[in-house]
Amino acid sequence: MENRNSIKPINQDLPVGQAELPSLFADRLGLLYASSVSQLHKKENGQFFTPVEIAGLMASYAEFEGDSIRILDPGCGSAVLSCVLIEHLANTNKNLKTIELVAYETDPELIPISQQVLDYLEKWGSQEGIYIKTKLQTEDFILHNADCFHEDDDLFYKPVEQFDIVISNPPYFKLSIDDKRAKVAKVVVNGHPNIYAIFMALSARLLKENGELIFITPRSYAAGGYFKNFREYFFNIIDLDKVHLFVSRKDTFSRDKVLQETVIIKGTKRTKPKPQVIISSSSGLKDLHAPLIKTFPKKDIIDLDSKEKILYLPTTDFDEAVLEVFKNWPGNLSKYNIKISTGPVVAFRARNYLRDLQNSGDVNGTVNSVSHADSLAPLFWLHNVKQMILQWPIVKPGKEQYINIEEKSMSLLIPNKNYILLRRFSSKDDKNRLIAAPYFCNYIHSDFIGVENKVNYIYRPKGHLERNEVVGLCALLNSSLFDSYFRIFNGNVNVSATELKEMSLPPLDTIQEIGNTIILSNDFSVENTNRIVNEYFEPVYSL
Repeated sequence: MENRNSIKPINQDLPVGQAELPSLFADRLGLLYASSVSQLHKKENGQFFTPVEIAGLMASYAEFEGDSIRILDPGCGSAVLSCVLIEHLANTNKNLKTIELVAYETDPELIPISQQVLDYLEKWGSQEGIYIKTKLQTEDFILHNADCFHEDDDLFYKPVEQFDIVISNPPYFKLSIDDKRAKVAKVVVNGHPNIYAIFMALSARLLKENGELIFITPRSYAAGGYFKNFREYFFNIIDLDKVHLFVSRKDTFSRDKVLQETVIIKGTKRTKPKPQVIISSSSGLKDLHAPLIKTFPKKDIIDLDSKEKILYLPTTDFDEAVLEVFKNWPGNLSKYNIKISTGPVVAFRARNYLRDLQNSGDVNGTVNSVSHADSLAPLFWLHNVKQMILQWPIVKPGKEQYINIEEKSMSLLIPNKNYILLRRFSSKDDKNRLIAAPYFCNYIHSDFIGVENKVNYIYRPKGHLERNEVVGLCALLNSSLFDSYFRIFNGNVNVSATELKEMSLPPLDTIQEIGNTIILSNDFSVENTNRIVNEYFEPVYSL
């Protein structure tokens, strides 16, 4: 790595307007650092440096108009975000005289770079006639401010100095349940939390009244059980103002090889929420200057009175029309006495019970029968579930096609009756996020079946799903309509049972009618089932 001490700001001693901007200096040092460390190091530290163009968009969301401001950057890296924000405020707020910036960085290799940039930022500010005081904290941001999570129930809590603006591209990685940071933030975490959500929650707590929060993160917190506590905590503090989505997985942080779907949010800590949210989108950096912009009623974007508090992120007129279709549907799985559960067979724990007939010498097993006095049940894996069709058996190494029916394995088996099998994960190459197959009890002669843990199964616990219900509901889940709806709130490849429980459904008799239509057509292809679903529910929108 080139000696960073030899890297100086360009024309730093020239008059105002001719010296290199602090943001460009920070970007140069950041690129130099990023090229000197491994991809593994960046991944382990959750380091994905913000391109200057994106930093500029984030900074443009700031609306501070006072003459003195306190800014927090809780994971500053090379301090690009802080620099761009301060440059923006200097250009747009002529009343600004004093800036106090507190930045956090814990990577020993990055700390000298951060400090070098902050020192130059102070010098640049003096040339602009603005007093800038910076402080680089090298402690862990979460642990250093852990008391903020307990202020409501701690008689000895001492209020901290709060901030007018928090801006951040926080680290992204999962914490173990036993991690100190997860423990101090237990009020907002569930399971194995991602550290970025704790950064967001803590930053919200550190805002002054009417303070502004601007973050760029993965969009995975918008839905799902893991982030439910976070959403309830965060959106009870922060009133959402603006959202920007990046449609491309690859373009946003391409130089760091990040494939996350990312989103920028800007919110304000205010007691009286505003009624609308501005949502913009771009493919990536190339069209960042010309985003698609729409305004939505806030009640359609997040309902804080709902159980799951899902954040919907529509970007087009079509998305808005899809939301309208689902909003008008009266049902859900629970109302129709239908449940969704996760397959109980965890393969590595159940190895003693799994069997592959070809390898065990048992040759009488076929798709429609199980030999040995029904001592084996079929086992359905993720790869068996295709859109509108269950393909079994499929021979794959380490993916046994059967599971023993015996006393010790009974807790892993489910009764052989009608189900819908739904993948819990889709691959990045799959056209649809939701991939479901119908299963009928006459598919195989067995009292029980096995469902692997990466597959959800949908069933009626007291009774059974009728054939037309299975086909109709399966067609809906595989439809382009449901795929569009699911993508509006789900930014990853996981399909959460919690989300599906909350998903609106059309009247049950309509689901049955769709099923009957498909059955009578004798065509279960995705093209035909999708056409039939679209004939019933065509989103109305203007081109």
